Amino acid sequence: MREQVVLTGMVIKSAPAGEYDRRLVILTCERGKITAFARGARRPGSTLMASSAPFVFGTFALYEGRDAYSLVSVDVQNYFREITEDMEAACYGSYFLEFADYYAVENENATEMLKLLYQSLRALESDAYLNRLVRCIYELKILTINGEYPNVFSCRKCKKEEDLGWFSAKYAGTLCSECKNEENVIRLDESTLYTMQYIITSSIEKLYTFQVSEAVLQTLERILKSYLAIYVDRKFKSLKVLEEIRR
Repeated sequence: MREQVVLTGMVIKSAPAGEYDRRLVILTCERGKITAFARGARRPGSTLMASSAPFVFGTFALYEGRDAYSLVSVDVQNYFREITEDMEAACYGSYFLEFADYYAVENENATEMLKLLYQSLRALESDAYLNRLVRCIYELKILTINGEYPNVFSCRKCKKEEDLGWFSAKYAGTLCSECKNEENVIRLDESTLYTMQYIITSSIEKLYTFQVSEAVLQTLERILKSYLAIYVDRKFKSLKVLEEIRR
């Protein structure tokens, strides 16, 4: 008889499978991204119906098969219902799920990425943070966790650690005044530079503990948009919807 495993995770994808089942992609601490089938989850009254939706976080009891898992039960700790009931927040949250799916792989510990996803969704639920800021923090930190973040601690050309007043997506980080190229660089003030350094170096628990000015936020948005356009080779569907809503 197969042994049951219990994994901590979050549903990042959910789609119909067959007549009554659902095919789930779950980001788990212990085994990274896994595929699981929730048998009968679409039947009326199924105990798995509510727990097989995106954003569901908890502990998942499963049987491991050759190519996928079979979901037995879920001890749900958070449904993030407030996010799903707000169109804009749902788009941001869906984007976070898509981005996690982009980086996650099977059989690799994903504790930090899952923790970031959970804390970022909680920040979306809070009135204390602008969704735009939460997005910037999430983007830069998920790049950091996966080792693809920009170098904002020294000049990418001469390695100098002072006078880092410019950002270049092409050079994947900061440039000093002597090394900057006039084309496609973004002016970087001290507040924005410090914010990026803080996001990269801080623990996930301390990420959502600060605010920034509108000017800093706009600069962060420009920097991350230019950087992601080069180093992330996927178009996220939820971003298209979000852009339509914000228009």
